[in-house]
Amino acid sequence: MTPSHPASPHAINADLHCHSTVSDGWLDPEDVVLRALANGVDLLALTDHDELGGIDAAARVASAHGLRFVAGVEISVSFAGETIHIVGLGVDHRHPVLVDGLAQLRAGRDARAKRIGEALERVGIRDALAGAHRFARNPALVSRAHFARHLVAAGVMPDVKTVFDHYLVRGKPGFVDHAWARLEDAVGWIRAAGGIAVVAHPARYRLSGADLERLFDCFIAAGGEAVEVVSGAHTEDEMRRFASLARRRGLLASRASDFHGAAESAVDLGCCNPLPADLQPVWSRLM
Repeated sequence: MTPSHPASPHAINADLHCHSTVSDGWLDPEDVVLRALANGVDLLALTDHDELGGIDAAARVASAHGLRFVAGVEISVSFAGETIHIVGLGVDHRHPVLVDGLAQLRAGRDARAKRIGEALERVGIRDALAGAHRFARNPALVSRAHFARHLVAAGVMPDVKTVFDHYLVRGKPGFVDHAWARLEDAVGWIRAAGGIAVVAHPARYRLSGADLERLFDCFIAAGGEAVEVVSGAHTEDEMRRFASLARRRGLLASRASDFHGAAESAVDLGCCNPLPADLQPVWSRLM
């Protein structure tokens, strides 16, 4: 089966950031692809957190159905006291530099999960780590989302967002500091694997204006090339703000739902707003 090729890059329904059960999504990699197809996606990237384990399965299903597919990853980075996410698109998911770097990050995730469980225990939430593990299909990657899902299932809070707001963000009892990758290292791993580095959902970071500018200074200096202008986490004002930043900084623009699951995600696969017509889509470099 041969996929159709829209005449203009902007006419392509590209979704270049989503998650499967290999990290903290609700759907298996194969089912992520099938949902994207049902929603009319033309170009899909699977970008699990610090993990590449779903790429082969997703790529097989995409190929069988004629969907253009990009191997991706979302790497956790520590910068200015915040956790920043850098998406890698078009990576060689078997490249040893990327594979080894992510393996080190996942080892750190295990230690963090234990500390989150202990922190929640101190405020009266028992067996939180065991509960989080029940929601994590990949035992090597237990995230805050898995703790949040456990707390919702246990009736502690009504939904995942409320759990984060009350327990899992900085200043709340279940938050623990953790040293993730250096920005320069994450971008370097992506570039070594032949990929394009993208700042994910930049409006989510609680950075001052000066720190945000410094983030992009360091990102571009390290070889980063793109920013998520359109994201499931962005309001229309935020999209306009980061479209302006992409123009000013000469960055490629990405479009992404950041889909995790129908019950938790603000935007379904392939249902994001379009990119502004004057921006160069990052997928023009991926096709």
